[in-house]
Amino acid sequence: MAKYFYDRLTAMDNTFLLSETPTTPMHVAAIEIFEVGPLRTKAGGIDIAKIRAAYESALDRIPRYRQKLLWIPIEDRPVWIDDPDFNLDYHVRHVSLPRPGGEEELKHVASRIMANHLDRRRPLWEIWVVEGMEHDRFAIIVKTHHCMLDGSAGVEVAQILLSPTPDAELTEPKPWKARPAPTRYELVRDEAWRYATVPLRAVRGFREFRNEVEDLGAELGSRAEALREFFGATTSLCCDTPINGPLSPHRRFSWLNMPLADVKAVRRAMKCTVNDVFLATVTGAYREYLLDHQVDLKDIVFRASTPVSLRTDDEQGQMGNRVSSWFVDLPVGEPDRTAQLTAIHAETQRLKESRQAMGMQMLMEAAEFAPSGILAMGAGLASGPINTIVTNVPGPQFPLYMLGARLLAMIPKVPLLQNIGLGIALMTYDGQVFWGFTADYELVPDLEQFVEGVERSFAELAEAAGVEISHPTAREVPGYPHLLPPVRVSHG
Repeated sequence: MAKYFYDRLTAMDNTFLLSETPTTPMHVAAIEIFEVGPLRTKAGGIDIAKIRAAYESALDRIPRYRQKLLWIPIEDRPVWIDDPDFNLDYHVRHVSLPRPGGEEELKHVASRIMANHLDRRRPLWEIWVVEGMEHDRFAIIVKTHHCMLDGSAGVEVAQILLSPTPDAELTEPKPWKARPAPTRYELVRDEAWRYATVPLRAVRGFREFRNEVEDLGAELGSRAEALREFFGATTSLCCDTPINGPLSPHRRFSWLNMPLADVKAVRRAMKCTVNDVFLATVTGAYREYLLDHQVDLKDIVFRASTPVSLRTDDEQGQMGNRVSSWFVDLPVGEPDRTAQLTAIHAETQRLKESRQAMGMQMLMEAAEFAPSGILAMGAGLASGPINTIVTNVPGPQFPLYMLGARLLAMIPKVPLLQNIGLGIALMTYDGQVFWGFTADYELVPDLEQFVEGVERSFAELAEAAGVEISHPTAREVPGYPHLLPPVRVSHG
C-alpha cells in the first residue's frame, strides 16, 4: 500500500492546462449577486468573516479545493496532490466598489479580475467578495480553472457552498491534514508501471466492452462513424470575421437576463429545444453584428462550439470535465428568423443521431496514453476551427442562499480560446436565464452593441413564433420587485 497520495488528471482536464497561454487564461467563472440580508455588518459592510467560515466548513466536501498541481518528471503530465501550505485567506478576497456601485462598475471590476491568470503554485480557485453595490446587494466573483471542473460540476459545487433554505447555520470545519505527496522517483516509477500494463488493461477493457454491447459489429461501426464525423467537423474551415484574430490579455464582460418562461414558450411554439432557441437567438444577434461591421454574409460559414455534457447519473458530484462538443454552423446568412431556427433544430437533431460528441470522448480516452506533446496537438484539434463558443448550463430552479442572503443572479463566464474574441455562456437559475458575455478588449470594443442585439434577436424570434414576452424594461428579479432593477449592465 502506497504511503503517498496523488490523483492523475485526465487527458481532457489536462487539455485545459495545455490550452492556456499568456493571452488566454483558462478559468471558468461566475458572478453571483446576492441581497445583503443578514450578512450586513453593524458598519454597513459585508460580513466577510462569515463568508470565509462558510467556505471553510464546506472544504471537506470539495477536496480538490485544497489540492495543487505537481508534474511527473520526464513525461511532464500533471497530478493533484494535497497542498500542505493551503491558506484559505489567499483564496477568499474582499474588494469594494465606490458606493453606491452599479452593475456598470461591477462589470469593470469583474473584467479586470477575470483577465488575471490563477497561480499554478496554489489550488486553482479564488473568490472575490464585492461590496458597495446599490439596492442592498453584494456580489461574489468565483474563478476556478477549467482543469478542475466543467459547468455541470460548477453548479454542483455552488449547491454545496450555498443552501436551498435561508435558515442554514454554520458548521464547524472538520480537521484536515495534507496527505504525503509522492517523490519524483515514485511518480516516474508509477508512470512506468502504468505504461507497462497498457496492453493488459486494453485487453481487459475490450472484453468488458464486448460483454456490455449487444451487437459488437454495429457498435464498432457506430464509433467509427462518430470519429469520422468528429474529424470532419474539426478539419473543415470556417470564415474569418471581425471577432476572430489574435487576442489581447484584457477582457470585457457583460450580461443580461430574461425569464425562462419566455424561452420555453418560444420552444413550445416552434417545437424545438430550449438550446435551439438559445442558438437561434445568438444567430440573429451575430447576423446583425456582422452586417453592421460590413461583413458579406453570402456563403459565409460561421461556426459555434457548443459543449455537451457526458456525465452519467453515477458521475454526479465528481470534479473534473465530462464534456464533448458539437460544432454547429449558425445560419447567419439567412434573414428569416423562423428559417434560422428550423435550420438549427435540424442540425442539432442530426448531431444527436450522428453521435459526433462521442468522437471527442473516444479521442480523449485514447489520449490517456499519449505523451504530453501529442496531447497538446490534440487539444488544438479538439477545439476545432470555430468562430465562437455558446455554452448552456442548467442550474437549480429554486432560490439558493448564502447564510440567509438570497442569491438573485448567477451569471456565467466562459474562457476564450485562441482567435475567438467573443464567447457566450448561459445559466438558468430560479426561473431566469442569465447570459454572460466574455469578449476580448480589443477585438470586440462594442460588446454592448452585441448584447443589445441579443435582446432584439430574442424579441424578433418570439414575435415570429407568435409569443408575447415580458418587456425588457419590466424584468425584475423574482420576489424583490421593490428593490431590484433588471440584472443587466446599463448601456451608454
